[in-house]
Amino acid sequence: MARSPLAALAQLISEQEAVILSDWFQLLAAAGALESGRIREAELRTQCGTFLKGFRMALADGSTDTNTAAYGAVRENLAEISRSRAIQGFSPTETAMFVFSLKEPVFKAVNRADKLGATEIAHLVRQLTLILDALGLYTMDVYQKSREQVIIRQQREISELSTPVVKLWDGILALPLIGTLDSERTQVVMENLLQTIVDQGAEIAIIDITGVPTVDTLTAQHLLKTVAAARLMGADCIVSGIRPQIAQTMVHLGVELNVISKATLADAFAVALKRMSKTVVSVKTVAQG
Repeated sequence: MARSPLAALAQLISEQEAVILSDWFQLLAAAGALESGRIREAELRTQCGTFLKGFRMALADGSTDTNTAAYGAVRENLAEISRSRAIQGFSPTETAMFVFSLKEPVFKAVNRADKLGATEIAHLVRQLTLILDALGLYTMDVYQKSREQVIIRQQREISELSTPVVKLWDGILALPLIGTLDSERTQVVMENLLQTIVDQGAEIAIIDITGVPTVDTLTAQHLLKTVAAARLMGADCIVSGIRPQIAQTMVHLGVELNVISKATLADAFAVALKRMSKTVVSVKTVAQG
């Protein structure tokens, strides 16, 4: 039984594998794959060799559909490469070049085959183009999803870092907020605050919004949710950092926080100390007494 054209191509790639790998690696190097220092030469050569071997084995199955089981190992290999490059900071173009740059070396190998006629070469080139294009698009799809996951994780980490809960005194916490409050960040703020209230056994939490540029209805709702959650955990809240512009905006919007608010964190801290039956006096005053 005669072999399929793609199976014959797999045999051709096997016979010229060393030359194809050499040409492919040179193209990737010329495109700047190694210039950034994010990947070593040995690692890139290994990736090329592993992919070409899997690609050759998939072609031997005779199918041009890259979604079949024959291409399963190839897809897994590309997915791993795409995810690692998304994390390493490679651009979409640099990532796509890994697959698309293989076309030229394989096309040259096809043209070097003495037993193939012009019609057979044209047919193989067309099939190779369709297969590599499909794999290239798959690579970009995985890369894009991986980049989105990286961005989401970084945003979450930044949100956590930008919402620290500070212990001001025994039983008194401060939560300085900086930037815009959205639903996702409010959730992080609430979780951090509630957990710290439990850990510290705090009775009062000061939410300082000096670093919040604007307060609209949605922002006020997020603040109210945080205050309500803290109260359920047994801690009263004081909001500080209410600037004149924010106060006017909230009055205009008809927003009522229903919580004690102060202009500065210092004023809020003084109220918190008074509630805790604490007072702060200077050492000099104590000495004179």
